[in-house]
Amino acid sequence: VQLQASGGGLVQPGESLRLSCAASGSVNSKSMMGWYRQTPGKQREFVANIVLGTTSYADSVKGRFTISRDEAKNTVYLQMNNLKPEDTAVYYCRYHYDVIVYGQGTQVTVSS
Repeated sequence: VQLQASGGGLVQPGESLRLSCAASGSVNSKSMMGWYRQTPGKQREFVANIVLGTTSYADSVKGRFTISRDEAKNTVYLQMNNLKPEDTAVYYCRYHYDVIVYGQGTQVTVSS
């Protein structure tokens, strides 16, 4: 399985972004797909995931971020609203079924 993430960028506080992650290869529809993020000097942290329609979120993003999945396109999305400076990070998509795979990361910067 290979993952290609896109959609990062520079936005001001309060604005929105949508990240996309397209999976290719032997993608299993029962797999868990999600998003993690990392800032310099810190460990990668969980943001959100989705499996068989069930979603989970980190407390820090609940009510602001929404994860969704398009099975036909093997793509997972992360809609990020009301972005805050502390959301600044490299965002990685993650696939987990028989193996764990991370995508290449996309930079999100929230700054005025």
